[in-house]
This record gives sequence, structure tokens and C-alpha cells, in this order.
Amino acid sequence: MEPLQAGTDVLFLLIGAVMVLAMHAGFAFLEVGTVRAKNQVNALSKILSDFSISTIAYFFIGFLVAYGVNFFQDANALQDKNGYELVKFFFLLTFAAAIPAIISGGIAERARFYPQLLASFVIVSLIYPFFEGIVWNGNLGVQGLIEQGFGAPFHDFAGSIVVHAMGGWIALAAVLLLGPRSGRYRHDGSMTGHPPSSIPFLSLGAWTLTVGWFGFNVMSAQSVEAVSGLVAVNSLMAMVGGVLAALVVGKNDPGFLHNGPLAGLVAVCAGSDLMHPLGALVVGVVAGALFVVTFTLTQNKWKIDDVLGVWPLHGLCGLWGGIAAGIFGLEALGGMGGVSFIAQLAGSLLGVVIALAGGFTVYGIIKLTLGLRLSEEQEYQGADLSIHRITAEPDYNRGEV
Repeated sequence: MEPLQAGTDVLFLLIGAVMVLAMHAGFAFLEVGTVRAKNQVNALSKILSDFSISTIAYFFIGFLVAYGVNFFQDANALQDKNGYELVKFFFLLTFAAAIPAIISGGIAERARFYPQLLASFVIVSLIYPFFEGIVWNGNLGVQGLIEQGFGAPFHDFAGSIVVHAMGGWIALAAVLLLGPRSGRYRHDGSMTGHPPSSIPFLSLGAWTLTVGWFGFNVMSAQSVEAVSGLVAVNSLMAMVGGVLAALVVGKNDPGFLHNGPLAGLVAVCAGSDLMHPLGALVVGVVAGALFVVTFTLTQNKWKIDDVLGVWPLHGLCGLWGGIAAGIFGLEALGGMGGVSFIAQLAGSLLGVVIALAGGFTVYGIIKLTLGLRLSEEQEYQGADLSIHRITAEPDYNRGEV
């Protein structure tokens, strides 16, 4: 039965990897629909390029940093247990590559292309796996210290902090270093309109992410034996809670509505294996409302030009999710227990500190040395023409064959 079990686990995790890989199309189209038309080609190009550079970074460096495993062995050794370690790498790579995809949405429309690829390589090879290894592999004894001090280790089942908060808070550093898009704010501080270029594309991206998220969360069990229907239903309840809250608080705005399910799903990742479905619903409702309120404050009051709202969506909703696992995971609130509110708070804040420090370091050095931002003329022309020499819908000369 062992070969059958090994093969089944490999297939299970491979399906999860492919589902999360499909989420990167969701990241792409969410950005395509949100940015102005002159930056749509760049959005598509960034996500595919970032995923590819992330694969190289994680294969050669990141997976080793997080789990102490390298692939400099012969193929016979790599095939052990039907190649489980390889497909585990593939699955966790799709998580790691989500970090640059998240950042891409925040810095859209004014970031240089190759410096961002360099930043993605460093983040996925060093910064993200450093924290990933602490939480999911017990590196440096940090989990033991949290458990000893607060009664339970930090719990993050599917990455509210490890993936989403990490990506959102690194993105905040990059956005602050870049500054707002040219013309985004007038001299009197008022904001000019930059409406989404395509609500259908935005919706397609949101739906693609939402469907793939069930692979993101459920397959985080990493084996058939450990799979849980509770994770699936909790993800569903948080998703719809986020939708309904964003619909009401966002006053029917389709941009807020389609980010609502993502806010709920970001927040439920950490405790999706512990909460009662009613607790997950509350977590999603809070996350949906939190996104709308903080996105509005970020853009209108604080003048932080985070184009897709990735800091409110991933950074703040992820932080809420890490903390919420220590509330709704408690047995007193219908959860399965084994968590501590203080441990969740400590682990969540540790993730924020590492993300901010890493983000300011990487993007700060690149800004000082290579430069982060397109010139004012390139930004006015649009990243599509400035970088890729083509627009999303070029005007063809109908007289040419």
C-alpha cells in the first residue's frame, strides 16, 4: 500500500499546485482590469516573468533556505516516493511566486521592468523563505520560543501571514519608495480619477483567484490522509462573508465587490483548519469591510498610491487573519483549540517586521543603484509602449497584408 499512498499524495499535491498556478492568471487579469489601458501588456508580462524568475530563485536557493532540501542529486534519488519532494517544491513554489505577483499590483504603472525582476529574485530566494522556514519548518527555534512563552506555536495553516501579509507589507515598502503615479494627486492634495480599464477583466481575475484558492487552502494539507472538508467550507464561508461585506460597505462598487472574496480568503488561510464555519464567516465579513475602509483611507487620506490595494487586501487582511486564528480557533468560540491569541499576535507581528525590513532593504538598494521608476515621459506614454513597444489593442494598418 505504500507505493499507492505515495502516488496518491503526489497526485493530490500536483492538483493543488496546478490550481494555485492558475491563480497567477488571476493575479494577471485582476491587474489588467484595474490598471489603465496603456499598462495592460505590462501587467500580463510582469506576472509571467515574475513567476519564471521565482521558479529559478526558489529551485536553486529558496527551497534550500526554507527546508534544507536541494535538488543537486541524480534523478533516481529525486524520484523517491514517486517524486513527492519535487511536487512539494512545485506546490510551495506557487506560494512563493505569489509574493512578486502581489507586489506587482501595488507598484503598477510606474515601476521599471528588470529592476522589479531582480527584486523578485532576491525576495523569493532569501526573504520569503527565511520566514517560511521559521513558521513551516521550525527553523531557528522561533516556534519553540513562541510556544514556550505563550503556550502554543504560531499557527498559519495556509499562509495568511507567511504568504499574504508578507507580500502585502513588502509591497507597502516598495510603494512608499516609488511614490504615487504622476498626476495621481493635485497640488491641493485632491485625487484625480484613474478608473479601472476593464471591469470584465477585473472580474475574471477575481473569479480565477477565488476558484484556485480552494487548492491553495485545502491542498495545504499536503497529503490525502490529512485533507479536511472543514478547510473547504471555512474557505467558502469566509469568501461569501467578504463579498457581502464589500458589497454593502463599498456601496455596490464593482471593484470593491470583486475584491471582497479575496479579502475573506486571505484572512481565513491561517485558521481555516481550526475554525467553525460561523467563525470563518465572521472573519470574512470583517476582512471585506476592512479592505474597503482601508483602501479608501490609503488612496484618499494617506496619499499612498497602492494601485490594486495590495497592502489593505493582503497586508492588513492577512494580518487580521493571523490574529483571528487565535480568536476563532479557540474551543470557547467553536474552534478546535491548540492556539493562543498572544502567540498568533506575536507570530503575525514578526512576519510584518521581517517583510517591512526586507522590502525597504531590497527596494531601497535598487532605488539607489539601478533606479526603480520609469521616467515621467515613459510613465505618461505608458509601460506598454515604453517597455514592450506594443499596446494591448494596436491599431493595425488595414491596407497591409
